[in-house]
Amino acid sequence: MEKSLAGKVAIVTGSGQGIGKGIAIYLAREGAKVMTNNRKPNGESAQKYHKEDMPEEDWKEFIQLKGDAGMTAEIINQEGGEALPFYGDVSDWDTAERMVQTAIDKWGRIDILINNAAGLGKGSLLDLTEDDWNYLTVSRNKGAFQLMHFAIPHMIKEGFGRIINISSDAWVGLADNDAYSCSTAGMVGLTWASAKELYRHGITVNAFCPQGASPAHAVEYKKMVRNVEKITGKAPDPKILAMVEADHADPIRLGPITAFICTEDAAYISGSVFSVTAAGKISLYSNPKQVKQIWKKESLWTVDELKKAMKEELLGTEYISDASKNSWS
Repeated sequence: MEKSLAGKVAIVTGSGQGIGKGIAIYLAREGAKVMTNNRKPNGESAQKYHKEDMPEEDWKEFIQLKGDAGMTAEIINQEGGEALPFYGDVSDWDTAERMVQTAIDKWGRIDILINNAAGLGKGSLLDLTEDDWNYLTVSRNKGAFQLMHFAIPHMIKEGFGRIINISSDAWVGLADNDAYSCSTAGMVGLTWASAKELYRHGITVNAFCPQGASPAHAVEYKKMVRNVEKITGKAPDPKILAMVEADHADPIRLGPITAFICTEDAAYISGSVFSVTAAGKISLYSNPKQVKQIWKKESLWTVDELKKAMKEELLGTEYISDASKNSWS
């Protein structure tokens, strides 16, 4: 049986570990030649997390999950696939161009681009520093744009392209995660705009909000659970914890939906935003649309008129601000 991506060439950024690693390995199993990537050997998380800062159990899980582009490429090659690691920061213009050109020089084409590279972390408007903001936004947003800028001409030439921009369910707004929410919402906006731009060329662009095991999740999630127990004096609901753990299982389980979206058969799917988890859940977000309008044609509104019209006509008397719920779910 022919593999669904036989003959295709894929670039998967941020694929040294976690979600990117799982996706890269699965695409290779479906026949794609894969360029793996992360900033530098041994991975960014190796510099960020330290054994003395966490319990022994968390450290062991972190060590098991961490990796780099070379390790992912080695797994693919050992399984009989074909992969080439590329170390470099995709938010750097020259590096992004060199990355695409390296794939062209090696395989002669680019069919699939998975924009997964990103800085991970949290912080409120009052806590975030300028460096925090840049770390959480530049790699994801600028990196995705640059890879698309350099890869798309080759896709147009072939009349085929599949781009998946990795976002997060936080794109709809997660309190105390302002930079992260901003960067992931930016990926959705980039997806919607570029999908309309590129559809006529046979290129699709979709966004994924994935959940799967990663070194950062292993450390930060367990830290969060301990903090909840400390603050409330009791452990979180075990049913909820079990569901979260299932959603963050081996990221290789994100591979099938990723591979399908990259096939010829998925040519009709573009400009969509999917939430996908390693537990096998696939959800589709609706696209936003205007739902109601008020309009005063003859003259400008007065403040008093708007006070009445906003409540009675546009928002409705039963309106409750989503912000008051302090959550995106």
